Amino acid sequence: MIINYPLDKDLLKNIKAGDVIEFTGTIYTSRDAAHMRFEEMINKGIELPVDFKNSFIYYAGPTPTKPGNVIGSIGPTTSSRMDNFAYLMPKMGVVATIGKGPRSEECRKIYIENKILYFITTGGCGALLAKSVKEAKEIAFKDLGPESIKELKVEGFKMICAIDYFGNDIFERNN
Repeated sequence: MIINYPLDKDLLKNIKAGDVIEFTGTIYTSRDAAHMRFEEMINKGIELPVDFKNSFIYYAGPTPTKPGNVIGSIGPTTSSRMDNFAYLMPKMGVVATIGKGPRSEECRKIYIENKILYFITTGGCGALLAKSVKEAKEIAFKDLGPESIKELKVEGFKMICAIDYFGNDIFERNN
């Protein structure tokens, strides 16, 4: 399925676990250290440096960019490391996250109750995924280096839906 976001926002409700998606739109990177800052800022009532409403967050920290490239290799990090912060996603208005591996039962419940999709990409394909990135801009927490928040404009970014709005989870399938 091809998704041009936000133009095709209504198509998100049709995505099923296991569907392969080619995504075109904006994705923000964020990992552990940035999630900890989000938690602290939200708990203190401090405005976040980015409006994440209706956004996709990719659990990734790209490698250094080589001359002539838009971004370095940008493979996913293990998503379960962000499970303790899942409760923040609805507060931030996030509609989807992208990473690798299964999520905890508590995270799954939060996602299903709040209509948040979870997508996976394959670890080890970071160089291939980087080819989908057409623009990359560091926008917050620059002191975190690779874990800073980056805004990525992507075209044809390939991912698989792992958890859909209906509670289907590809990691729970019995094959």
